[in-house]
Amino acid sequence: MGRGGSVIPEQLTLTVSLRGTREIKSNYQLFRLTGLLDAFSEPTFRKVLGRCIEEGASHPNLILDLSKIDFIDSSGLGALVQLAKQTQGIEGTFQIVTNPRVTQTVKLVRLEKFLSLQPSVDVALENVRST
Repeated sequence: MGRGGSVIPEQLTLTVSLRGTREIKSNYQLFRLTGLLDAFSEPTFRKVLGRCIEEGASHPNLILDLSKIDFIDSSGLGALVQLAKQTQGIEGTFQIVTNPRVTQTVKLVRLEKFLSLQPSVDVALENVRST
């Protein structure tokens, strides 16, 4: 991976129903996910992203772009809470770029403040720059 110029996102090995990429920048990691974040994909999602957080401790701020997630259930929400806590443990920030479906599910369990929902990747990036 080169410094400065455009970086080709790394493909994450997740599941058939959940796909994603990872971009590592100077002080943050950006994950773009598509598909289903449910009981089937959650164990792999948690393991892969947990490992990325550990490996990328020098890039402690995480942005999860879930704007293309079609479905999220309680297992997926549990994994997000776990990852948010793991990020706090390395003194990073954790933000989720959302869509109406994800927002509705998160608000049902009143986690919108804890999970720091953002309307776009650009807004999340501005938040990282201002920390």
